[in-house]
Amino acid sequence: MKGLELAERYYEEYGRPLVAERFPEFQNRVAAGLVGEGSECYGFDDELSRDHDWGPGFCLWLTADDHALIGEELQRCYEALPKSYAGFERRVEGSHTGKRNGVFEIADFYRRFIRYDHVPATLAEWRSLPETYLATATNGRVFADPVGEFTAFREGLLGFYPEDIRRKKLAARCYTAGQTGQYNYGRSVARGESVAAHCALSSFMEAAISIIYLLNKRYRPFYKWMHRGLKELPVLGERCYRLFADLCAEPGPAAAAGTGVSAQREHIVEEISALLIAELTVEGLSDSDSDFLMDHAHAVQARISNEALRSLPVMAE
Repeated sequence: MKGLELAERYYEEYGRPLVAERFPEFQNRVAAGLVGEGSECYGFDDELSRDHDWGPGFCLWLTADDHALIGEELQRCYEALPKSYAGFERRVEGSHTGKRNGVFEIADFYRRFIRYDHVPATLAEWRSLPETYLATATNGRVFADPVGEFTAFREGLLGFYPEDIRRKKLAARCYTAGQTGQYNYGRSVARGESVAAHCALSSFMEAAISIIYLLNKRYRPFYKWMHRGLKELPVLGERCYRLFADLCAEPGPAAAAGTGVSAQREHIVEEISALLIAELTVEGLSDSDSDFLMDHAHAVQARISNEALRSLPVMAE
């Protein structure tokens, strides 16, 4: 059973009745779901995930006024719920993870992940937020939200970055992907600098994967799940998921003997880069006819409307 399904079943059997019986006047005011840190919130959990920070549990979100009235008591009631469910033990939250389940005031919950108690209202606020923070704040599932305040905040974030911010990030990532993958990887190999080559390849993958998420207007999860999440994306996701796996595959016997490893990887880098360039062109984000992503970085940046953003160095996010 996946963690999201387990959480929803646990809530329906114990959480919803708890609120209805102990706090009847608030049963049409409490939002519930599972959002935040943990592989289960992305739907990526498996049996290996169950060895830490995993188990039946859910979040209850209250408005500021409601939290002031019942927050502490509701948290005590939550902690008294059964410690096991469907054959699984309730998660034990360690000091390194912090509180992931239980009762939260809505604005405080979002502030944990994005530093703001409101949906960003300016380009500067949006620009300050990494994709990974926003991915964590908007994953998971909402089981109930009768008031709608939690969902309104969530939908405001899921509307994605303003277009100028998206383009600035795309420009920076195109520059990084071109510099590290198309340019410096092969040169590092030629110099015998294997550590530099691996660093270049790693930077290329992170930048290129980020470009795919930005093209899909989806927030990129942190490194552990960014490749896995590609399979969920309609634009280039499934195809590039396989190409990145090939890029990291162990070399075959002939390649391992010293021939063809870097050439094979350079070919895959160029294949991925060509796919990214084609999509940038289709979406009207670049009009460059170059096969080098660094050239497309400048073309994307030139299409930013806001003068202050457009005048920043292309590598700046």
